[in-house]
Amino acid sequence: MTELAECTVHGTCVVIGDAGILIRGGPGAGKSDLALRLIDDGARLVSDDQVRLQNRGGAVIASAPDATKEMIEVNGIGLIRLDAERITGEAHLALLVDLVGAGGIERLPRPQVETVLGVSLPRIALSPFEASAPAKLRLAAGRGTGSIMTAP
Repeated sequence: MTELAECTVHGTCVVIGDAGILIRGGPGAGKSDLALRLIDDGARLVSDDQVRLQNRGGAVIASAPDATKEMIEVNGIGLIRLDAERITGEAHLALLVDLVGAGGIERLPRPQVETVLGVSLPRIALSPFEASAPAKLRLAAGRGTGSIMTAP
């Protein structure tokens, strides 16, 4: 069987520094809300709702489908086109984030890895509506003060 070199997934992708972060969860789980808070603090949007993933030379590259480029859904306001300094065309995926309710978070989880398009990536579970969610995400991506995980 031929391994996929490209796919489109349901999620939101932001980039912090040079780390692409794919945020996954069902409708209303808080993907865009968490992304908006991260963007407000300096992250850049790659794509909201649908994310195109490609394996390029052993790295997973995330980008936006043409239909949703540069836009994010803001609950209660609608689709918003972001300014150029708040977006980026693509990012090297460095972290997968699965959104869960507060009760679904392990206190001391073991490191998790998932293979995407033939590339192993670290994966964490996160409760998106906790005030500390953006800080936890930055730490997990190795982009925060006192980072707790090695950046890929």
